[in-house]
Amino acid sequence: MEKLTALPRPWRQHPLGCGRLRLGLLLALTTLAGLLLAGCVGLPVASPPSLDAGPAIPAEVVDAVEAVAEAVPVAAALPVPAVPELAAAQASPVETFADIDPAMVVAAHEQVIKNIYDGALPSVVFIRVSRSMGDLELTPGPDLPDLPDNRRFPDGFFSGTAGSGFVWDDAGHIVTNHHVVEGAERVTVVWSDDRELDAEVLGSDPDSDLALLKVTAEPGLLTPVTLGDSDTVTVGQVVAALGNPFGHEFSITSGIISGVGRTIRSGNSPFSIPEVLQTDASLNPGNSGGPLLDRQGQVIGVNTQIISRTGANSGIGFAVPINIAKQVIPALLADGQFNYAWLGISGRSLSPAVAELMDLPRDTRGALVMDVMPDSPAARAGLRGSNQEETLEGLPVSVGGDIIVAIEGSPVTGIDDVITYLVTQTRPEQQVTLEVLRDGGREEVEVTLGVRPGEL
Repeated sequence: MEKLTALPRPWRQHPLGCGRLRLGLLLALTTLAGLLLAGCVGLPVASPPSLDAGPAIPAEVVDAVEAVAEAVPVAAALPVPAVPELAAAQASPVETFADIDPAMVVAAHEQVIKNIYDGALPSVVFIRVSRSMGDLELTPGPDLPDLPDNRRFPDGFFSGTAGSGFVWDDAGHIVTNHHVVEGAERVTVVWSDDRELDAEVLGSDPDSDLALLKVTAEPGLLTPVTLGDSDTVTVGQVVAALGNPFGHEFSITSGIISGVGRTIRSGNSPFSIPEVLQTDASLNPGNSGGPLLDRQGQVIGVNTQIISRTGANSGIGFAVPINIAKQVIPALLADGQFNYAWLGISGRSLSPAVAELMDLPRDTRGALVMDVMPDSPAARAGLRGSNQEETLEGLPVSVGGDIIVAIEGSPVTGIDDVITYLVTQTRPEQQVTLEVLRDGGREEVEVTLGVRPGEL
């Protein structure tokens, strides 16, 4: 380090020094680089310089550099090859935010939303549902939707609810939520041009909250949506929801994707929906079953739930990813139901605190098996559930079960990874290899998956 401190002060302050010396060094280095590139000069291979034992710069080299700096004036710098793009960029002033017209930015955003609405509107439907109430006589009131004109169902034996949906294909298939049409006696589909058609429920899947309807329409009168790819959706992406909130037909709201990869309970079964999209686009009762659209107007999700203390929008809504619908809908069309692969466990993500209780490093990640259901694939394969309880911050916690750390070589960092893999990557009767932490070691467990039961 003595040799570094012996350098002139400007060299210590800036890697290239300053003044004429810096200019001369730059010119010399540029010339040398040009000669090297031309193949005219060869340099010996040297080891990388060390700060602890770097050679001092010889005085004759410094003198030569200064001489070059004095001999070449600043205006006579080395010629730069003509590059049209560079010349054009240098001739144009650098654009700043001050040069952008805010009104044009807002107008562009408005045009995007309008394009989404105009493009998707022919494919979006209003769904009216009536359910038999037996001999119970109901009078329309605050519990029934305030539907316009003659779209309130008659008093008496039926209750009426409403939702949204969209045209899946040109064969008359309509997608909506399971909970919109569950228990329906009659389903009517209404388009924005006031066409109305009765619909048949072909199949329904409570676990994903999806349902498939069928209407009979003349060829060419139905406009299917364009399906997107929910696996490519990112946080911050602009989205719009089109549907019928509170019976106000064909309303559009916009926002962004505020979260991806959520796992939520479907609300209709004890099982969860993985890879759910979270959005702050306003969703309200009546939006259920409608499309969540990207800026190109492609459907990336099916709106399904909101988090709210009042029943109205609070800025957190969820949509079933369209890639799950791409799995479920064809099965509903073919068989009226979708059969999920089933492992037969309940579990939780392993937390650092619980890992410590199990004498594992705090950074251990995985899905802790808490319970193994009797006569399930997991039970037949010998998976072990938690067998003891410990106290953590005054609360009992289950410990001691197997910890799943991989499925078919795919890493598992928590229980959501297990749910996602089983839903998106496996089918009933498929054999998978689980890697588990057990009794301080790693083991592989072969499991033949079953069919998810309707009830537990």
